[in-house]
Amino acid sequence: MKHDLVILGGTFDPVHYGHLRALEEVREALGLPRALLIPAGHPPHRQSPWAPARHRLEMVRRAVRRYPQLAVCSFEVEREGPSYTVDTLRHLREEHGAASLSMVIGMDAFLRFDTWRAWEQILDLAHLVVTGRPGWPAAELPEALRQALYQRRCDDLAALRAEPAGKIAFLNVTALEISATRIRSLLAAGRSPAFLLPEAVLEYIVAERLYCSS
Repeated sequence: MKHDLVILGGTFDPVHYGHLRALEEVREALGLPRALLIPAGHPPHRQSPWAPARHRLEMVRRAVRRYPQLAVCSFEVEREGPSYTVDTLRHLREEHGAASLSMVIGMDAFLRFDTWRAWEQILDLAHLVVTGRPGWPAAELPEALRQALYQRRCDDLAALRAEPAGKIAFLNVTALEISATRIRSLLAAGRSPAFLLPEAVLEYIVAERLYCSS
């Protein structure tokens, strides 16, 4: 039996309500019973996360504990080497066969998507659901990515479930002005980030003394 899935990867340093709300809205729009969060172990495109991978994984697990529709995949944290999305999707494809896999990415990430390792192979392994600002100019896209969008764009999210991969769709989600950078800055300054992230995550951060200035 195939199990269609929507997935969201990220450093989650720390995970917050902006991540969770966007994923939940995509999950509902696709009509899927389950969504998967995948914390990066060693992200290749940016500086090393502030919190070690094991802490970030545990924070995500605590964030979704009360939500049965959300699950966590530890594949990238447990494997050695850089966390390339294409490798993770190959792993998920082996597990889920011909299921429809839809990967959520923000608009800023999509505008740089052609810099990702084997980005064209990623499109053969999963759909992309791009969340973010409406009305962006397509002229911002690099030529190769613009051509891919022209060939693969899908305006009916429900149609993504009819195929395993290969489409690019867009969805405007609730704009929560929350960032992990802001949360880390508040904590470093001794201020509270309450109501920006799940209480269970904040309790873990305090207990483990993550992101504090000392």
